[in-house]
Amino acid sequence: MDFPRVKIGLTGVVQKTIEKEDTALAIGSGALKTLLATPALVAMMIEASVKAVDPLLLEGFITVGKAIDITHEKPTCQGMTVTVKSVLKAIDGNKLTFELTAYDEVGIIGKGYHERHIVSQKGILQKAEERRKLLESGMAKAL
Repeated sequence: MDFPRVKIGLTGVVQKTIEKEDTALAIGSGALKTLLATPALVAMMIEASVKAVDPLLLEGFITVGKAIDITHEKPTCQGMTVTVKSVLKAIDGNKLTFELTAYDEVGIIGKGYHERHIVSQKGILQKAEERRKLLESGMAKAL
């Protein structure tokens, strides 16, 4: 399927003032109770990528995350504002690659890449349901 409205350069931006629930201690990724947690930064990066493309897709289609590779380079304190920019850099069929940049009022705090795939919402929900049924039937294979 072709996605004519999805083009290189599409950009999504998320901006957020860091609150207690965004900290490493609150999320469980560390002991620091006043600093932005890496998982919270990753969530903002994913959200910015979704904002860049999903509103332009045909009805019934969404993007799903496949891979993410980031560096969280600088600490950001609770109360500071973080802005994340996600720019669509490559399209290969239904595979989308985004370049990510995150910064606070002082400068860049993180960078990376995120891969998402355009899929049928109905199709992915059907696949998930098939997996659930495998588990319920006892046919799921242990690792």
